[in-house]
Amino acid sequence: MTDDRRIRVALLHGPGRPEADGVSDYVARLARALGEVGVDVATVAVRPDGGSPARWWAATARAARRARRLRPDVVHVQFAPSAYRFSGVPGLLPLRLPRGVPLVTTLHEYGWWAAPGWLPGPLWAAVERTGRWDRETGRLVPASAAVVVTNPGHAAVLRARTGRDATRVPIAPNVTDHPGAAAAGRRLRAELGLAEGAPLLAFFGFVHPVKGLRHLVEALPELRGAHPDLRLLVVGGFTSQALPEAEAAAYRAELTALTQRCGVADAVTFTGHLPAERVSAALHAADVVVLPFTAGVGTKSGALLAALAHGVPTAVTLPDGDDELANSGAVAVIRARRDSAAIVAALRRLLADPVLRRRLAERGRAFAAAYSWPRVAAAHRDLYRGLVGGGHG
Repeated sequence: MTDDRRIRVALLHGPGRPEADGVSDYVARLARALGEVGVDVATVAVRPDGGSPARWWAATARAARRARRLRPDVVHVQFAPSAYRFSGVPGLLPLRLPRGVPLVTTLHEYGWWAAPGWLPGPLWAAVERTGRWDRETGRLVPASAAVVVTNPGHAAVLRARTGRDATRVPIAPNVTDHPGAAAAGRRLRAELGLAEGAPLLAFFGFVHPVKGLRHLVEALPELRGAHPDLRLLVVGGFTSQALPEAEAAAYRAELTALTQRCGVADAVTFTGHLPAERVSAALHAADVVVLPFTAGVGTKSGALLAALAHGVPTAVTLPDGDDELANSGAVAVIRARRDSAAIVAALRRLLADPVLRRRLAERGRAFAAAYSWPRVAAAHRDLYRGLVGGGHG
């Protein structure tokens, strides 16, 4: 095809709402960005009206029918187990998708799940060697003309399992720096009753047990010994695709009770879900962002990239094998996961050293500058052009 014809893409994704699901938020942003680089996108949700396997079968068939009716040049499926509420049925989409149309699958989560989960790893490996099935994505990876990953860790797992090389397209910040957000951040500090110079820590993202907030709360008493007026702002909703409403309410109650037991209830504010401009203000208000994920946080986190893009010094735990972020100099590293003492050590150093904070802010902005939606969109457009022009199908 010639470069001047707009490519038509059917973008399939899970049923979550953008405000409650990171993959759905990514899809909404990607669709807008693709439109700006000459790609026509129709989003298609795989949305059951219940949670039973039969409902997922019906929803998967409906989404495939809609994709066929769209007559796209490319079908692009966004995959994460949590995005499909841990149903393996969407992995059968390729059986119903239009024939002769190249399929692309993006792996947002990969390397830890299987459907069914009871099948032993060696047996999965034998199945995957046939090239016909993938333990996490079913037929999606084997049937795809290209597999997209957002980080090197997923690329390594894909290659080890299948021998395939992935196309890496990093994500971009999930909140951009809004005009007027710096002034709004100063007003937010006043609303919180912070004295001049009082340190404000912030966590940003969906609130979930794997984000390590328990350990951050447990670190606050010791930190407040040196900084009695220190506060923590937890920016993000509890209810999400990965944490349904009842579980989210229970977890919020658990964290609230923990702040009381630790004697820091007056120092912690849970904001719930906020619109993007308020998140941007909160990031400007913060002196340090803390992301102490229990498995580490890497560049597949839009929240991390948003913090760096806002120029906020950011302390993180790192995932195993993530040399990219570890060697960037853009973050302060919390040396151990699930460890409040390690959080104390990292934050104590940051709060005591304004020169270090300024250096991290500068390096963080520079690091995040390479991650932008125009770049993400252009990389996808070029991938689609190569598949359509190359006659893949």
